[in-house]
Amino acid sequence: MRTLLFLLAAVGLHATPRPNILLLIADNWSYEHAGANGCEALKTPVFDRIAREGMSFVNTFCPVPSCSPTRSCLLTGRVAHQLEDMASLWSKFHPKFRVFTDALDEGGYHTGFTGKGWSPGNHKDHGRELNPAGRQYADFASFLNARKDNEPFFFWFGSTHTALHSFKKVDGIAAGIDITKIRVPAYLPDTPEARREIAGYLAAAQEMDTAFGEAIAMLDKAGELNNTVVIYTSDNGWQMPRGLANCHDSGSHVPLAVRWPGKVKPGQRSEAFITLTDLAATFLDIAQLPKWPEMTSRSFLDVLTGRSSGKDRDHVFVERERHANVRQGDLSYPCRGIRTAEFLYLRNLRPDRWPAGDPTLHFAVGPFGDVDGTITKQLILDQRDAPAMKPFFDINFAQRPAEELYDLRQDPDQVKNLAADPALAKMKSKLSDRVDAWMRETADPRVDPAFDAWDKYPYFGGRAKTEK
Repeated sequence: MRTLLFLLAAVGLHATPRPNILLLIADNWSYEHAGANGCEALKTPVFDRIAREGMSFVNTFCPVPSCSPTRSCLLTGRVAHQLEDMASLWSKFHPKFRVFTDALDEGGYHTGFTGKGWSPGNHKDHGRELNPAGRQYADFASFLNARKDNEPFFFWFGSTHTALHSFKKVDGIAAGIDITKIRVPAYLPDTPEARREIAGYLAAAQEMDTAFGEAIAMLDKAGELNNTVVIYTSDNGWQMPRGLANCHDSGSHVPLAVRWPGKVKPGQRSEAFITLTDLAATFLDIAQLPKWPEMTSRSFLDVLTGRSSGKDRDHVFVERERHANVRQGDLSYPCRGIRTAEFLYLRNLRPDRWPAGDPTLHFAVGPFGDVDGTITKQLILDQRDAPAMKPFFDINFAQRPAEELYDLRQDPDQVKNLAADPALAKMKSKLSDRVDAWMRETADPRVDPAFDAWDKYPYFGGRAKTEK
């Protein structure tokens, strides 16, 4: 039956004309760093427009605070721990896992991407010639020129403006960022160096917003904008300490805004919990194509179109395996957790390991290599023994207990672990039980306490330039 439905879809037997889909996806851009999300230190008029003319989401999270694993989940519509190697950074991409881009292509959509698609990792040596995000184009204009008349399209526009290698080249103050308006979160030291570095990142986010705006202007000029679903989001949190590779909000909470005239009422702000994994089923739903049974992805088209309030979406699960190869023995740092409106509960499955990587270089990046080489990281490390800096070293680099629990009503930056607080013992137990149930229901190999296969999967990232 499923095959018959797909074949009917593929030959174009659809109830209504299908819209175009434009995915604008940032690299390492956090939820709070958009004008529409309350940041006063930068200007993101394009994101703000999508939010104003469509629906913005308060509670969107990546499934894994790491680039290629999240993109693997987004493409396959499956939780990371079902994807073998692909739950880790710099993995191979298994062709046995279906991706929504192939389904759209086979279902009559013109598909492609530019910039950062599925990355970083190795797909070509393992049976998939094209990037899982689709056929690569030099830019959006080239993609549109290759399109047949009246053919609906899906385009993945992946920016890297907010990645460290890009934003470290940007002078935020020269770009007009007012450093006095920057909010320095409680897990970072509020120093001139940190503010200036954050300013560069925010200026880069503005440049990204401008680049995405050019794509939207192109659609507008072609008369296609109002027949295009525009999704503007990010793959994970920022690259500052406690961001990327951390299951706290700083690494997993991302912006999301969706514009679809005539279908999505403007100016809505949803508190429904969305994981980026849900995009796969949503894209197939928009394209009037069936999702496949193994998907855990849940379409939120009903929320977008007002058929559901989304109140039943009251949580997301987060997880991680190996980010960079930064621990002796190529070890992972496995974590599972749940985020609700009021609490974040995390379970560190190997608390004897260093969460930010070994203190000395193992293979990739450098010491504490799951935290990338920002100025702020080096500042903390250089002054780690100073009384004023030690708390920042501890929260970003020191070993962590087996469980973490944060009360977001009192501690939005998640710096005070209340897992040992007797007053919250019942809540911790309830959240822990929900994580256990999710792991069982999704056949997580980590249900077996001895399972450690992610330590043995190949790592295709390069060796650190610094000699051991």
